[in-house]
Order: sequence, then C-alpha cells, then structure tokens
Amino acid sequence: MKFYQLQPEQRRKLLQDEGLELEDIDDQVLKRLDELSENVIGQLRLPLGVVQNLIIDGQKYMVPMVTEEPSVVAAANHGANIFVKNGGVSTVSHRDGIYGQIVLKVDEQFSLADLKDEFSNLVDLANQKFASLVGHGGGTRSISARQQGNLVYLKVLVDPAEAMGANKTNSILEFLSAKLGQLDHVEEKLFAILSNYPSQLTKAEVKIDPATIGGEKVAERIVLLSQIGYEDPYRAVTNNKGIMNGVDAVLIATGNDYRAIENATAVLANQDGQYRSLSKWTMKDDKLVGELTLPMAIGVVGGSIKARRDVQQSFAILGKDITSKVLGEIITSIGLANNLAALLAISTVGIQAGHMKLQARNVVAELKATKEEKKTVLNRMIQEKNYSESHAKDILEKLREEK
Repeated sequence: MKFYQLQPEQRRKLLQDEGLELEDIDDQVLKRLDELSENVIGQLRLPLGVVQNLIIDGQKYMVPMVTEEPSVVAAANHGANIFVKNGGVSTVSHRDGIYGQIVLKVDEQFSLADLKDEFSNLVDLANQKFASLVGHGGGTRSISARQQGNLVYLKVLVDPAEAMGANKTNSILEFLSAKLGQLDHVEEKLFAILSNYPSQLTKAEVKIDPATIGGEKVAERIVLLSQIGYEDPYRAVTNNKGIMNGVDAVLIATGNDYRAIENATAVLANQDGQYRSLSKWTMKDDKLVGELTLPMAIGVVGGSIKARRDVQQSFAILGKDITSKVLGEIITSIGLANNLAALLAISTVGIQAGHMKLQARNVVAELKATKEEKKTVLNRMIQEKNYSESHAKDILEKLREEK
C-alpha cells in the first residue's frame, strides 16, 4: 500500500521504525485529524489567545487569535483598548460576491455579442442547478466577458452566502463551462476556476483623541509614518506584515483560508502599480483617523469549519450567530488595532523593546527550573533589559547560589 493509503497509526509506526521520534497523540484526535487532511501522522498545536474587548459599531466582541507570537496578541489588545476609549470602530462592508473565471478558446467566426446574449439564460440555469445555494441567500449574480484574440475571458460573480464559497463557486464554473463548450465556434475550455482577486471588501475606521495615545506629537508621527508607508515599499511591506499578523491569527482561529486572504491583500496593496501600505492615518478635526480596507472572502460555514471542534470553540468565543459580514468586520478591525499598536510603538519607545519582553517568555520557558524560579528570572531579565538565553541561565545560576 502507498503511504497515503495507510491508517494514521500505520504511518506513525512506519516512521518510528525508521528512527523518527513522534509526540504522543490521543487515538480519537488522530482519527479526526486524518479525516481533515492527507498523510496525517500527528498534530502541530498553537496557542489560542483572545482580545478581551473589541467594540465595533457599538457591539462588544471577544476575539480568538491563534499565533505563537505573544506580541501579536498583546498588540491587538493594546490597540483594541485604545479604540474602546475612543468609541470603538465603525465599519462598512461590500459583500457582493467572489469571482470565478472561465477562459475559452474560440475560432474566427465566434461572436462575443452572441455569447453575451446567452448570459441571462446561463445565470438562470446555474441558479436552478444550485438551488440550495440560492435557498441560503446566495447564487450566481452576473457574468461578463471580454475577448483577446482567440481567447474569451469570462468573469462570473457568485454570492456564496455565509460560506467562503471556493468549492461551490468551482462547481458552478464547471457547470457553466460545460454549457459554454457546447456553443458554436467554441473550440475548447482552457480552465474554469475561482479567482482570489480582492472581493468582499471590508473597511474599518477609528477616530482617536491624541490625548489617549500620548499627545499630538505622537499622533503626528503616526501620520508621518503612514505617509512614508504610502510612498516607500520597504516601509509598506513591514507595515502590512504587522496588519496581517493580527488578521491571520483570527483567520486561523476561525478555520478560514489565510493564504487566500494574504494573496488578495497583496494585490490590493499594489492597485496602482506600486506596493503601498494598506492602512492610512491622517489628522482630521483634531482627531487621528485610521482607515483600513481588506478583502474578506471568508465564511462561517463550509470547508472544515463545522467539523473542527477547535474552530467551533473560536466561534463560541465570538458569540452566537456571527455572520461572515460581521466576522470580516472583526478581522479587519483587529488588523487596524495591530497596526496602531505597532505605529505607536515605533513612534515612542521603539518596536523592539516590547517584542523582546514578550520573547523573553519563550527563553524562560525552556529553562529547567521551577515555576517560581522562572518568574524571578523573567522579572530580572526585563529589569536588566537583557533577553538572551545565556543571561537567563546566568540569572538562574546566581539565584540558586543565593539560596
């Protein structure tokens, strides 16, 4: 039998027989994981943290975040707390649907005008075929097309309702491409597949009293950093990485495809041909105003979301009946919170000081020491502003000598 055909226990034994040490795992957990992926041999666990108090459009949320980086969760909480002091975040969502693409090869007698006459009928046929999606409030919304030489590019807009919609959209595209392939002067279908081009856009905005972040000079430095990020791609990419730290952490916690969002976000950051910061900070009416727009092709159902207990735990933290629209607004707001915290740190004490304090936890966690010893070592490392592993060991050694 091939490796993928083996039971997960058999795969583990095969690897262990070859000398590979594997962590113990509960049999039932291993079985569930094997149903989710391919060639499963175990699990990789990440910490689940929370943002305790995020206010969006007057509603309070607790937000789950999955990341091994403590500063990401700390920054999100810091930014969210500042938002709360200033009335919270306001959001706007445009969730018309996600795009699918069909490309046809045609002959010289092909008529684009005749094809466009078929679009209304094709939309109706797709919605009849996928009536369950229509029943959930979604469906195929529109088809458009352009021709370049002997290639015709069709763009299909699908409303996936509360799902991210990749699988359903691909099924609709295959159905439509089969119909299109029967038309006169269509030689072949080259492909029919979902596009991860930015769609389902969500905008988050905050208005901050400079007094809540250290005064007008700090606010002005944040505005200047924002301007630099707009003009300089070296600053922009790091700015956007900080935003995506928080965004990815919530996407992972909720079982959504962070890879698709990452790629769509990169396109959005490069809309005018130069890579720019996704966020924008300005001064208006004596307030620091922050704006962030992100593509949020996400879901609260579908995929492995319902099948994963860890993901369902995240939705329990978020609260009952969270829609994909609201989840998108939460995620974008977290991205803006992380962005503010990073810009604030750069504008004041510098980004590294906070990072190193949090990273010191990882150093201390590896020490062979008691809980009380680790606590003392960590406090001394922070006081002395020396976060190296060797210094941690020196402190521990001296601590034990003192006893």
